[in-house]
Amino acid sequence: MPHAVPRFVPVWFLGCTAVVLLTAADVPKAAPPPVTQWTARPSEAGRIARVEAGLAPLALPGEKPQALDVRRWMALYRIPGLSVTVFDKNAVVWSKAYGVTQAGGKDPVTLETLFQAASISKPVTALAALRAVEQGQVSLDANINDALKSWKVPDNSFTCEQKVTLRRLLSHSAGLTVHGFPGYGVGEPLPTLQQILDGEKPANTEAVRVDKVPGTEARYSGGGYVVVQALLTDLAKKPFPQLMKEAVLDPVGMKHSTFEQPLPPALAARTAAGTRASGEAVEGRWKVYPELAPAGLWTTPSDLALLQLEVAKAKAGKSKRVLSQAMTQQLLTKQSGPYGLGFMLEDAPDRFSHGGWNDGFTATVVTLGDTGSGVVLMANSDNGVLLFERLIASIAAEYGWTPLPDHLKSPVMAADLLSRVKGADAVIAWARKTKGNGLPPQVLNQVGYGMMMSGKTEDGLKVFQENAALFPDDPEAQDGLGMAYMQAGKKAEALAVYQKLLKADPKNERAMQAVKTLGAKP
Repeated sequence: MPHAVPRFVPVWFLGCTAVVLLTAADVPKAAPPPVTQWTARPSEAGRIARVEAGLAPLALPGEKPQALDVRRWMALYRIPGLSVTVFDKNAVVWSKAYGVTQAGGKDPVTLETLFQAASISKPVTALAALRAVEQGQVSLDANINDALKSWKVPDNSFTCEQKVTLRRLLSHSAGLTVHGFPGYGVGEPLPTLQQILDGEKPANTEAVRVDKVPGTEARYSGGGYVVVQALLTDLAKKPFPQLMKEAVLDPVGMKHSTFEQPLPPALAARTAAGTRASGEAVEGRWKVYPELAPAGLWTTPSDLALLQLEVAKAKAGKSKRVLSQAMTQQLLTKQSGPYGLGFMLEDAPDRFSHGGWNDGFTATVVTLGDTGSGVVLMANSDNGVLLFERLIASIAAEYGWTPLPDHLKSPVMAADLLSRVKGADAVIAWARKTKGNGLPPQVLNQVGYGMMMSGKTEDGLKVFQENAALFPDDPEAQDGLGMAYMQAGKKAEALAVYQKLLKADPKNERAMQAVKTLGAKP
């Protein structure tokens, strides 16, 4: 499902930890890949080589660091294909594609290979919504129900005084439910927009409803962006893919991008196929996402780079192909939590970014708006974000950009690599030694989640059990163990964990829900 995926994503969140039982000396060598396709200014060739040579090494506790090239990192993380575009000083300077379009396949990723952008669809949608505001079609701060025609946000006790508005929808502060979407298998029945919003079959998510007072809390909501999809469709009286093409994609020059879901055959032939954290291909090559505004964009890094450059230029008053300078400044102003009106806004005042995860695909965009510099990375793998870390760090160093947060030496990254190269027992031994140095309980939870999502159920369970033993009083560690027992089909053990949590905290909502799911009374 698509999520708000910041540039540095918890390992558990993407299910990224596939365990490979190897010795450090046996880090996999990449199979001979198809010819890599790339394009660049002639002056960039040396810089590309330095970026690739400058990737942070594989560093395991107590062992000598090992330098790995891009393809060996791809092999370690089980990433079949990768596509990268770098822009600097308001121009694209190079793009490069690595690997293959499908796990076990031979067709090379090209610069025109389409990837699912997942949640990066949201800032693209936000541009279209703010364009409608500038054209006088809708208010940014009025009750959204004044403009909605085909469906209305149901009012309830939470909306008595504060209303759902477009500003709040775009900034994840409207109080709406439904974090993200799991997608639909190719050939499965697809719900209508209204069925998605009301949680009616064949929709596979709950109804989108207000359960917090609008404007009081930042909480990521893909459901809120489905409401925006309904709004824009009502305003334009056109299918969402068409209105997005006319409002954003064509003006920016994004010739290899579309919101069509499912894809027409001509475009389907140009796609990468999704890959799970375990290295297995997604059934049917990908999932279909009728939730177009939050998750439906198919695109390339080169096209997304054009979008990022357009936003940077509009912010500087040098372009208004989509938005004016004033509206772009609103787009890039923090509204609630880390969110602007579509983009994630990090600590640096000029940085705007977003990430995405659909089943089998990951992507990220990072832009330093004041310099017109940044990078777009897309992979046909749940594990792509882990390699993105190294590439972004090396690119930023080579181009002398403002230093970006460095999480490569974080305990999460260390534990993830250790799990891949040496397995669960090595992670557990490391954790026991590291606890005295302030190891937080979230680290082993994240590794355990990743192992289980990669199909390594017993290894994941072992890690969760160790985490619960190391942190017996931590609710998150205990909740992780309960989840792991449920995932492993050990219902009695799971029930015991959650009942213990409820005894310590009778108001623990997650524990109450788990006990109900297990068929017992809280």
